[in-house]
Amino acid sequence: MPTNRKRSRRPPRASLARRWGAVAAIVTVGYLYYHPLRTYLATRADLGARRAEVTRLGSERRELERRLAAATNVDAVARQARQLGYVRPGEHLYIVKGIRAWLEHQATIVRHGG
Repeated sequence: MPTNRKRSRRPPRASLARRWGAVAAIVTVGYLYYHPLRTYLATRADLGARRAEVTRLGSERRELERRLAAATNVDAVARQARQLGYVRPGEHLYIVKGIRAWLEHQATIVRHGG
């Protein structure tokens, strides 16, 4: 006796269970890889920033060492002392004011011929 039952398009339960099990396994593996991968990428970015900072600090150190070597030179120390207004023993310090006004006056004399 033939049965007139329609065949269901739905796969058997065992097949569905295997598919959902595979999907669950893939999601679980993805979840387990997410945190270490995120940590690795963050650490790599931080390492790049630190390397750039080390490079910058190295160049800053070289510049400071160059300035220190120049500052310990006797001539450089004397030049800096003079810029600060120091004089050597026996010298006299004269402060001349009004140089700009004098230069402007000289320029007007030259322009007017005399």
